[in-house]
Amino acid sequence: MAKKQSSAEKRYRKSEERRLRNKSAKSAVKTSVKKFVVLAQKKDSGAELALKEMIKKLDTVARKGIISKNAAARKKSRMQRFYNNLKAAQ
Repeated sequence: MAKKQSSAEKRYRKSEERRLRNKSAKSAVKTSVKKFVVLAQKKDSGAELALKEMIKKLDTVARKGIISKNAAARKKSRMQRFYNNLKAAQ
């Protein structure tokens, strides 16, 4: 016979699953930001592609509620401005 679980045990288990999923998504965003910054500073042609990928990841995590939509918009704006300034300096 299966052991009866309390709702607190289930809540703990589910919150732990969500925490790990959110941590993974945030880490992926940070990695894509770093990748973009490195390529942009090297003036690599792949920087624009990395910027688009980073924006896509930010939009995804914002849509899922992992980060707020304002935080995502702020990060996108700052990275786009960074890219435009580097492009203008060339």
